[in-house]
Amino acid sequence: MTSVAQEIQVPQHLRLNFIDGQWLPAESGQLRENINPADLSDVIGEFTESGGVDVDHAVDAAATALPAWRGLGPVARARYLTAASRILGERAAEVASVITREQGKLLGEARGEVTRAQAVIDFTAGQARLLGGVTAPAEEERTFAYTFRKAIGVVGLVSPWNFPLAIPMWKVAPALLSGCTAVLKPSPLTPLTSALLVEIFQQAGIPDGVLNLVQGDAAAGEALVANPAVAGISFTGSLPVGTAIHSGGAHRLLRTQLELGGKNALIVCDDADIGKAVDAVVNGAFGQAGQRCSATSRAVVDVRVREEFLDRLVARVTGLRVGPGDDPASRVCPVVNTARMEAALAAVAGAQRDGGKVLCGGGREERADLPDGCYVQPTVIRDVPADSSLAQEEVFGPVLAVIDADGFDEAMSVANSVKYGMSGTVFTASQSRAFEAIERFEAGMLHVNRPGVGAYSHLPHVGSKASQYGPPECSPEVWDFYTEWHSACISY
Repeated sequence: MTSVAQEIQVPQHLRLNFIDGQWLPAESGQLRENINPADLSDVIGEFTESGGVDVDHAVDAAATALPAWRGLGPVARARYLTAASRILGERAAEVASVITREQGKLLGEARGEVTRAQAVIDFTAGQARLLGGVTAPAEEERTFAYTFRKAIGVVGLVSPWNFPLAIPMWKVAPALLSGCTAVLKPSPLTPLTSALLVEIFQQAGIPDGVLNLVQGDAAAGEALVANPAVAGISFTGSLPVGTAIHSGGAHRLLRTQLELGGKNALIVCDDADIGKAVDAVVNGAFGQAGQRCSATSRAVVDVRVREEFLDRLVARVTGLRVGPGDDPASRVCPVVNTARMEAALAAVAGAQRDGGKVLCGGGREERADLPDGCYVQPTVIRDVPADSSLAQEEVFGPVLAVIDADGFDEAMSVANSVKYGMSGTVFTASQSRAFEAIERFEAGMLHVNRPGVGAYSHLPHVGSKASQYGPPECSPEVWDFYTEWHSACISY
């Protein structure tokens, strides 16, 4: 059965790069297929595959546009963001449909992502009149001293496929408001959503060269890092790629903002509301098929409530219907491609070799009514050793490890035993224990008695340890990446 979204033909210009105000093919002429993960027979289109020449062209355009854009001032620049937000609202249904078709997530999740992207751009635009410095007392007579921020220059924005609209938006919006000009390189798995984002800014009247789009994979990203005119790279993705970006630009002191992986724990204490904890785990572990940096991939459960928790959790998870994102009956979407599906299944097999017991799921979802797609059953595995691969390494799929803990102290030790530190969650009736958990978690985003995913547009989206390097995103702290401080002393 063909969905309405699959009948929509992608305009030719949206398959191209956007450089200096023009939609252009890659110099090489190479193309890459974009495939719907819910139906592998649905080829959304062939998108241009860029190399270093295309990236350099885009960076040159951004560098040329920089002086005028930086000189415009944040209040004037904010008007473009406000216009883009209005247009995004008008095109929200179209954009959400594309996200679902291209990335696979449930249509409700895609609509939520559009709403989040609007919240980010609206918050950012509202910062225009706050993007200043301070006056300071001078040590000499008849001297005026103050500080101010100035955009760092051309920035490269490298975004992932799991939030193909929201994450590019929380890079593009502050980059532009700060006075930087930008080259956006999205994941090659979700090129169409990013093309729509850029088209929306084009419709908002953004000047030529201020925002450029280069489609492609590693070659394009490497060229961005290597180009000496790029002052900073904001990257969201895996730890190995983020480390390569940072080390690749270190010799020229490239500024980096890196939001990397997560292996997030939700602690269920012996006094927790088990029903609410189960709800939060289902949301955090299986929403968007577990493909979130803040996904709940470990449930650390006090042994005193373990059996009740597992009984109620498994009953919920076995009732989750896996299916296409545009099917209203679906509760768990496909993963983004066959490689991610194979990685999730391999993680399950590895956990079983380490002694884990699969309580539900564990395989590929195959039903007569499903098209050939990347469907993984939501999986719960108990008796997972705290030092095993499944307990330590990111899966980015609908696979939950349940780890025993004998008391609160052991639970905190297990939660902090990984190299990552994106988010941490605790369920407890004790106010004292809740605040102690917040103090002891080695994680950037903390939650008590609520799902451990998601954040507000005005709060820092930030990790600790190997999950983050550089300033946060989605908050006033983001200006510490896109701008640099200057001080001035004027004798009169």
